Amino acid sequence: MAQSTSHAGADIHHNPYTGGIARFVSGLQYEAVPEAVRTRIKLLILDSLGCALYGADLPWTRILQQTLSGLEGGGMGDGGSSIWGTPLRLSAPHAALINGTQVQGFELDDVHRQGVMHVGAVVLPALLSVAEMRPGMNGREFLASAVAGYEIGPRVGICMGQEHIAQGWHSGATLGVFSAAAGAARGLKLDAERTVHALGIAGTQSSGLMAAQYGAMVKRMHAGRASQSGLYGALLADQGFTGIVNVLESEYGGFCTTLSRSQDRFNLAELTAGLGEVWQTMGIALKFYSCVGSNHTTLDAIRLMQEERPFGANDVKRIVVHGSQVTMDHVGWKYVPQGLTSAQLNLPYCVATWLLDGDCFVDQFTEDKVADPERMRIADKVEVEHDAEITALGSKSRHKVRVVCELNDGTRMERTVEAGRGNEKNFASQADVVEKFEKLAVKSLPLERVTRIRDWVLAMENQTDAADLARLLSGR
Repeated sequence: MAQSTSHAGADIHHNPYTGGIARFVSGLQYEAVPEAVRTRIKLLILDSLGCALYGADLPWTRILQQTLSGLEGGGMGDGGSSIWGTPLRLSAPHAALINGTQVQGFELDDVHRQGVMHVGAVVLPALLSVAEMRPGMNGREFLASAVAGYEIGPRVGICMGQEHIAQGWHSGATLGVFSAAAGAARGLKLDAERTVHALGIAGTQSSGLMAAQYGAMVKRMHAGRASQSGLYGALLADQGFTGIVNVLESEYGGFCTTLSRSQDRFNLAELTAGLGEVWQTMGIALKFYSCVGSNHTTLDAIRLMQEERPFGANDVKRIVVHGSQVTMDHVGWKYVPQGLTSAQLNLPYCVATWLLDGDCFVDQFTEDKVADPERMRIADKVEVEHDAEITALGSKSRHKVRVVCELNDGTRMERTVEAGRGNEKNFASQADVVEKFEKLAVKSLPLERVTRIRDWVLAMENQTDAADLARLLSGR
């Protein structure tokens, strides 16, 4: 650690929100994390790693792997950090970029609904790169560092409110830099003063535009870029580089004032509310459909209606989804084939996929189906309408939908769903999480290695070196 460079201006007591977060992150100990949170985060970590291993061989991640390994002379040496599910090793920032892209690569990973972000995709790539650079981080330290990261980004999201994504920011990317910086800073054991700078360096790199959802590969990269930015923040702060010490609360050019339409659209108090008492890690849900989280409640509503009265695509006359303004803007647009990204984000397309295939997982999303005339015909039967009462409930209920299904025989069914399967209020069982992890992970690694990763994560508190997990994730 460099000692010669001064951290002038980092009076964290005069920056109550950025400073308060930094004090929490730097001071968090394994013993202070409740048992329920420890259990939950191990399952969340396992889920994210499964998503990443499935994502290792997708077209967009292959382009990143090939391009960045070319810049580093092939990426087959013994130094650097692991690219999960592949034999590549690259510099830590490039590894964070690729691994984060892999986690978020196929709309399979976790979501904090109220905070409006994917958490594992930004925290784990940065933190595991730190573990490889600084061998000897034991499992308890790794778990505490992960919790530090998982706690912070969602709080920034709650502070900003759902208007943040409604105005066009890809919130997982913009908020994600703070989660990544927090986890990496805790992994590096930075004190509160240096953690402030890690957050300030990360925050000024915050970006991500929601127009990427309409077919662009770059949408997949947003989480990886956020993880990389957070890693840069922690590594540079460790060496004495300074950032914006009041990055969250600054009245001019701060994160909240700049990335929100107006002063009354955010609530700074939410940034530190209940730190160490209310655990946002417990507010993270998992996905059992391979599409954006905003679509899951509608798919669940249709599934539940089918359990009462079986019907298929050709039985449907019309489906109307009543949801929040964010749901309308985010996923309710008329489907036009523009690639897999837009297919996985568009609600009418995903409803059509469910009705035709009886599932909406990885095998249902292939390039040959993006412009499938039958899917497009069924998607045209789906309408998404704004329900002002749902919007008024706020970000905690942003996924709530009331789905009305009219069949050709005159049958009319209606179902309201507040949160999707695997949600934070009715979290998935360990068996369900393990089953999903194994199903995804074997796409890249042999079953024997997959089993060892599973066992390492589920017994994390007993492990001696988190770098071992990175080695298990490597395809070498």
